[in-house]
Amino acid sequence: MLVLGLLLGGAARAGQVGLIKIDGAIGPATATYVNRALEAAADQGDECLIIRLDTPGGLLDSTKQIVEDFYAARIPVVVYVSPEGAFAGSAGVFITLAADVAAMAPNSCLGAAHPVDINGSEPSDDVMKKKIENIAASFMENIANKRHRNVTWARSAVLDSQAITAEQALATNVIDVIATNVPDLLRRLDGRTFNGRTLNTAAASVVEIPRTPGEQAFQLLWHPEVMMLLMLVAIYGLIGEMSSPGAILPGVAGAIALVVLLYMSAILPLNLTGAALIGLAVALFIIDIFAPTHGILTGGGILAFFLGLLVLFKGTGPGFQLPLGWIVSATGVTALFFIFVVAKAIRAQFAPVGTGREEMMGKTARAISGIDSAGGKVFIEGETWNAVSATRVEPGQTVEITGLTGLTLQVKPAGG
Repeated sequence: MLVLGLLLGGAARAGQVGLIKIDGAIGPATATYVNRALEAAADQGDECLIIRLDTPGGLLDSTKQIVEDFYAARIPVVVYVSPEGAFAGSAGVFITLAADVAAMAPNSCLGAAHPVDINGSEPSDDVMKKKIENIAASFMENIANKRHRNVTWARSAVLDSQAITAEQALATNVIDVIATNVPDLLRRLDGRTFNGRTLNTAAASVVEIPRTPGEQAFQLLWHPEVMMLLMLVAIYGLIGEMSSPGAILPGVAGAIALVVLLYMSAILPLNLTGAALIGLAVALFIIDIFAPTHGILTGGGILAFFLGLLVLFKGTGPGFQLPLGWIVSATGVTALFFIFVVAKAIRAQFAPVGTGREEMMGKTARAISGIDSAGGKVFIEGETWNAVSATRVEPGQTVEITGLTGLTLQVKPAGG
């Protein structure tokens, strides 16, 4: 009985901990995921929630929401900058220091939390820049004070872009633990007390809380590369539908892409200068179709489009910039689309009619029988047609087509 009791007691002590993994930029999708994971871990009675973090940073608004969720959490929150070589920069510093336990893997790095903008846009002047820095520094100082961490270093991470290694962070009271992996972290957490609750994590099982399909889709759409592709689909689709009315599919695809893009741009602010340059580029491409300038306007459009993509996400923070390779490729494809696809489609709409009644007028044909007001036959473009003529036409004579009634051509002797 004693052995059974010890076994049952050990099983009761084992428990479990929740785990989520955050890799990449911090944004609204990340904040939503963290909030749900905290609730799920608390509901299933986890000892704590471990957030494995490796991020270049992100948006300060989303970071603020995550920090507030940490403060309101019903279970302890452990942020673990991992694996070895991982980096928690910018927004990642706020998140790490705001956790109940701040942990890092050996040879990982923390720091450089200088803000770009509290809302993700480029500061307009030095006064605004200083104001943003002071707001971010005060926010960081409050976090460090609340968690009893090194306030001096926390402020310097914001104001002076200071970074620190895991070993230095532990020695200067920036973090609490260095752990080589999750099992090692669990052993080091065991016995710590938070709000009167002692953690029993040494033998705890780790249960990962995955993203929902909706969160995965939102995280996918959140990338600047995907937003750029949505913008291209919207441009190609809508311009394609206008240049070839009735195609339907390009217009539907373009409209859907535009709606999704507008929704995402309300969350990830776009640089208005970049958007204006892209709009100017599209206008230049179209104008050059109607008023050929030997490629001058098209060249200007290519330059405007390239510069527009280059600054489209400027100022949105680390992790939200378009790679140069994507910009060059998108610019080239767009230029080819307007030069070879849109130009041909628009010119085809305004070209003279090439088939039907109008196409027959003025053409010449050979009479294969006598033709008069009663009728006759002509041969044109591989076909034999009925024909009438007010002037007598002899077989073999060349005639000019002057009209068409039903399936009967009206002709006259050529040159007559």
